[in-house]
Amino acid sequence: MQKYVAEEFLPGPSAESDDDFLDHIRQTAGTTYHPTSTCMMGPHEKAVVDTALRVRGIEGLRVIDASIMPTVVSGNTNAATIMIAEKGVEMILGERSSASAVRAAA
Repeated sequence: MQKYVAEEFLPGPSAESDDDFLDHIRQTAGTTYHPTSTCMMGPHEKAVVDTALRVRGIEGLRVIDASIMPTVVSGNTNAATIMIAEKGVEMILGERSSASAVRAAA
């Protein structure tokens, strides 16, 4: 890549010390904010969503997205969110097939 680089652009040739680099990072760094963990899942009373993704105290409502993560994952949230969605579908379909079997037996 060196043949394509004419000169250093950022933080610039004047940045030489750790403090210079840290100052540049503080001024320019950002985040790709992925909101998660606002509707924590878990078996305990403080959790909004139980382990079957059902909202406690509201029958027929589930939360199936990144908000149920008890803590923020260290990587991108996309893969974890897809896994949550796939597991949520399995739970819903499993409950529906169980309910159908019960009705058929009755």
